[in-house]
Amino acid sequence: MMRTRLVLPLLLMSLSPALGAPAAEVKQVLAETLANAPGQKLTAVTVNYPPGGKSATHKHAGSVFAFVVSGKIRSQNSATGPARVYGAGEGFFEPQGSTHMISENASATEPATLLAVFVAPDGAMLTMPAK
Repeated sequence: MMRTRLVLPLLLMSLSPALGAPAAEVKQVLAETLANAPGQKLTAVTVNYPPGGKSATHKHAGSVFAFVVSGKIRSQNSATGPARVYGAGEGFFEPQGSTHMISENASATEPATLLAVFVAPDGAMLTMPAK
């Protein structure tokens, strides 16, 4: 649990948007060690984007499955092709080592929420700025 507490503030900092855009709010929902995958941890977070909110370009330590809970999210990943808008009930995958170039609320008037589920090495920084 201590490692998770240290990782979450770093996750929040790395999702800070470019100047002028509203920031996303990230909350951890679950963190569990995976008995069937030694050294790996499953971590789930919600990412709440206010209207017009976005995240800075970033990378993840492991693989990520993202599910849009509400609203519409525009996303582009270096490994999965051009930007696309995902609506509530849709999901996408971010392979390990890829760059998440666009992650933003597709609406300037309505909020959007994303559930992100990470599988990454235990203790790893889940999200870091892309270089």
